[in-house]
Amino acid sequence: MSTPATQDRVWREVARVVLPPESDLEALPLYVDFTDDLTAVAAVAAEEEARWTRGAAMPGTAMTGAPAGVHGENVVSRRSFRVPATQRISFASYFNAFPASYWRRWSIATDVRLDLEVAGTATVLVYRSNARGIRQLVQARRVQAGGALSFDLPLAPFGDGGWYWFDLVAGNEPTELVQASWSVAVPAEQAEQESRSPGTASLAITTFNREQFCIDTLRTLAADPDVRASIDVIYVADQGTSPLRQHPDFAAVAADLGEQLQVIEQDNLGGSGGFSRGMFETLNAGRSRYVLVLDDDVNVETEGIRRALAFGDLARTPTIVGGHMFNMYDRPTMHAFGEQVRLHDFTWGPIDRRPPVNFALSGLRSRPWLHRRMDVNYNGWWMSLIPTRVIAEVGLSIPAFLKWDDAEFGLRAGEAGFPTVSMPGVAVWHVPWTDKDDSVDWQAYFHQRNRLVAALVHGPTARPRRIVADSMAIDLMHTSAMQYYATSLRLKALEDVLSGPAHLHPSLRTAAPWARAQGAQFDDSRIEREPDAFPAPRGLGRTPLPMVGKRPGVKKLLPWLVSTAVRQTLVQPKDSTGQAPQAYIAKMDANWWRLAQVDSAVVSTADGSGASWHRRDRDTFRALMRRSAALHRRLAREWPRLAAEYRSAMPELTSPAAWDKTFSAQSDLTPGSPT
Repeated sequence: MSTPATQDRVWREVARVVLPPESDLEALPLYVDFTDDLTAVAAVAAEEEARWTRGAAMPGTAMTGAPAGVHGENVVSRRSFRVPATQRISFASYFNAFPASYWRRWSIATDVRLDLEVAGTATVLVYRSNARGIRQLVQARRVQAGGALSFDLPLAPFGDGGWYWFDLVAGNEPTELVQASWSVAVPAEQAEQESRSPGTASLAITTFNREQFCIDTLRTLAADPDVRASIDVIYVADQGTSPLRQHPDFAAVAADLGEQLQVIEQDNLGGSGGFSRGMFETLNAGRSRYVLVLDDDVNVETEGIRRALAFGDLARTPTIVGGHMFNMYDRPTMHAFGEQVRLHDFTWGPIDRRPPVNFALSGLRSRPWLHRRMDVNYNGWWMSLIPTRVIAEVGLSIPAFLKWDDAEFGLRAGEAGFPTVSMPGVAVWHVPWTDKDDSVDWQAYFHQRNRLVAALVHGPTARPRRIVADSMAIDLMHTSAMQYYATSLRLKALEDVLSGPAHLHPSLRTAAPWARAQGAQFDDSRIEREPDAFPAPRGLGRTPLPMVGKRPGVKKLLPWLVSTAVRQTLVQPKDSTGQAPQAYIAKMDANWWRLAQVDSAVVSTADGSGASWHRRDRDTFRALMRRSAALHRRLAREWPRLAAEYRSAMPELTSPAAWDKTFSAQSDLTPGSPT
């Protein structure tokens, strides 16, 4: 929404203060900070910071949900909140504070305005912070009988970080925040440009046998009329074996959305194939300024979609606006405040490698590091708003099936001059990864292959010593941990990378079935669901318990790996370890350096639903490591040629024409290699 011009500026509403739907107490700390005394929560935050600095394991998130004394009846509506008499409530929260530094750095906005409507007697206090998390009172006003207030605030001081927020203090009677919003001022001549007017988006959702999740997401979108007004089409690429159309609740949500919903049933081409289909259809339709890629297994905060669209419209240059990811089952916990591909070794992860953030333990005001602006080079495709101009210029997703498609796209866009911003206040709740370990299942193939492809395209053109050494070290770690299935898949992935880029599109339909089928050959991939499926453990004798072992430090890592490799190469395991495991090890304790200490162990799965028996085999270890050494020598030798081949092939690999051929091809899932 735009307001009338003020001299040479135009004001546009970019964020509304909102509350969780249906008074969701678990998520309430993300919307409102009830903490009056910050001393205790600051201590919690300080302890977290100290443990992270020391590299110690982070404690669990036992204290979750809304703080004691917070009641759902305080939430009057989606936009209204009741403050009890004499109490003080802060909106210095993830969803309702204003991320001023992001608007200062990446948008054409010059100032920000806070508009409030209050019922009753109250005091409104407006605060700002700097990049170091130091807060400062900016303005304070008292309202005697309710009414509307506006605060005009500058954006100039927020070069490196900082937020705006407000607190509301009730008088002797309860006070109600009727509504509040944040607007930004933009130069009138730029506001008049067509590209700055409110743009619309088409949504690209990929689903595979998660019908209920997908239906719930569609219902959430259908129920928000403001968001629906900004959506042209929702493209759902249904790639599962259980069609979404056959779900008993589909007809109702389809009737509600009408022509805004288009379900495309296609072969399973992975996330990259599903999202590329949505991009492809959006480009062909020619209606939308943006494509919003969205996972199927999420709960979406729809206000975040409105904010992403507004930020995209007012960005200095076409910008990918990414959303953060919260834990669907521990709703106040954020996976990461920003992610990046570390270009020196082509690994990804949270900025500063920080652990997940639990806002129920302590909020924005108690975590100084959250006030520094986090600049990223990609955003996960659980939620990411991509301008169609970016897709038209740099292409669709790389044909990766899954893993690294979002990261590679962010790097490609960045090299073309299109930045990525992980925008605070824009987020989804996603099924957590804590119940998965996809580095040791069939997805290990895609982790390895797509990482190397991304490195060949965006990394060094010669002497990739760190990348090659790290890749071989991971092979050694998996193999020492008796994870022979994962190592075998990684080596096949390396062979396919060495074969050149021509294999990527044809393997979209065949790589995943092949990788899954290989699991039948390895004990460590055979999951048993019954607790009594394995023999009782016979003990470790003089060997220390695996859960007691510590990860070797940096200085001791190389000697430790060498000694472990020598042991696994030369020492034959006892026959008894093949007849009964030495120990049962919980997944949380089954690190590679612990598993490497034993010859036989039953290891539970990440979700706790089963277990598999890992048994050391000297001949298998020798064969896999010989193969790994040979392939990595070849990779280092041929890297310059391969980098040139993959880089020259990228325009064709990611082109709409190439993807159109892949979409149109007939399924061919006959057993065989990925290529």
